[in-house]
Amino acid sequence: MRLLFLGDVVGRPGRTVVSERLPALRERWRLDCVVINGENAAGGFGITEAICDELLDAGADAVTLGNHSFDQREALVFIERQPRLIRPANYPPGTPGRGATVVETRAGARVLVVNVMGRIFLDPLDDPFAAAEREVSACPLGAAADAVVVDVHAEATSEKEAFGHYLDGRATLVVGTHTHVPTADHRILPGGTAYLSDAGMCGDYDSVLGMHKDEPLRRFLQKTPGARLEAASGEGTLCGIAVETDDVTGLARCVSAVRLGPHLEETWPRHWD
Repeated sequence: MRLLFLGDVVGRPGRTVVSERLPALRERWRLDCVVINGENAAGGFGITEAICDELLDAGADAVTLGNHSFDQREALVFIERQPRLIRPANYPPGTPGRGATVVETRAGARVLVVNVMGRIFLDPLDDPFAAAEREVSACPLGAAADAVVVDVHAEATSEKEAFGHYLDGRATLVVGTHTHVPTADHRILPGGTAYLSDAGMCGDYDSVLGMHKDEPLRRFLQKTPGARLEAASGEGTLCGIAVETDDVTGLARCVSAVRLGPHLEETWPRHWD
């Protein structure tokens, strides 16, 4: 099975690069499943129903979220009727939506997608390890699922790495999101789980984490209230991770970083071309 995970979509540049490039990539790389983090898709803050539909129409099979899950108030409502949009599983009981979903590929394979949010330097939600354990145990790899993808939306690389080792051998891919900067540590862990500390973002890298540079710079220099942060408007870069699985075990056989667009050195899974 061939999986593609794309990092945080930030504003219009991120949505545009996904819409323009993903359909061709699905065909060219013969992708079975695509998961996208969409928590910054609406101008950098949350997601709307129209934008969620836009990402799904572009070729996403599931969309994950994070600390900006409900910045757009309409998400509190439409997340209940969109099973392919998931928020972190460790939100408190009673929070709208779900923390995991099972996607069926065109070939009939089942992919469990789980979303959790870290607690270091972020809101102190419920234990993300316990939440991941609950979801992965309920739909185990090799039994109820042919692949398991876990999006760990977190600040600290230590927390993300701990997640990778915690789920090693029980997940196909554990990938970090949230910090918007792609890391260079993609690898397959000893138990067969593909891992990456951060997938980066799909957005304009001539920016401060996808936002126009002026206001973030002013805030660092002056430390006073100012204008609202706005998403940058330049050309977007597509960032993420590609994984090929073993069809028997569901674990990773090979893993490659994906960076397509300006400002960053381009790379992609050349063995798929």
